[in-house]
Amino acid sequence: MSLRRLAEVARGALHLLYPNACLICDAPEAGREPYRHGLCSDCLTAVTADPHAQCPKCAATVGPHAETADGCPSCRGRGFAFARAVRLGPYDGRLKDAVLRMKHAAGEGLAELMGRVFVEARGSALKAAAADLVVPVPLHWRRRWARGYNQAEAVAREVAIGLGIECRPGGLRRVKAVTQASQPSAAARRENIRGAFRAARGARFAGRAVLLVDDVMTTGATLDEAARVVRQAGSGSVNVAVLARA
Repeated sequence: MSLRRLAEVARGALHLLYPNACLICDAPEAGREPYRHGLCSDCLTAVTADPHAQCPKCAATVGPHAETADGCPSCRGRGFAFARAVRLGPYDGRLKDAVLRMKHAAGEGLAELMGRVFVEARGSALKAAAADLVVPVPLHWRRRWARGYNQAEAVAREVAIGLGIECRPGGLRRVKAVTQASQPSAAARRENIRGAFRAARGARFAGRAVLLVDDVMTTGATLDEAARVVRQAGSGSVNVAVLARA
């Protein structure tokens, strides 16, 4: 049995003993204040505290005095199919721990909780996107079958509920099974993901203001390609929301 599998079994045993343990750090609730959103106060503070200035276009961390009217050094001069990005925080620390835990079958409950945390912590920014439809970035069917669920879909459902708008999980299909992590550059990621998505039959994106939701944004290539397909299907504005920006 691998070390990762052993760690998952250990966490499962701990949650049987302490069913109200924090879903990120496993600290038991016993003898403490009741946990909000299933997270201890330390983890809740860590995943919602984002002291960094960020680019309004791609949500990358920037310096406190950076000029971002035309984007930041990460995205300036590059056109995205989406207008702007909203993040919960940077991809590090407890937020990174949460995202990694969400990438396993047992992480669906945590993904849903993180969606609720996202709306509570960044509700104003999410509402400013003025979306009337939430669409999660899909997994390829083989990856979804292996994982048991799509973490972006779980987050998106809760974001849609929190914003009081429709969620359409089946609106986009992933028709190419490609992995971005192994790509050596942003340009390679853009080329690798090209043609990976297709609007589903009956998606009904025409005229809708769409909020695309994913767990992590690295270079923006995946979300850019998904937004391009949504716009080709006739949508109005497209913005993106991610839990973590790498």
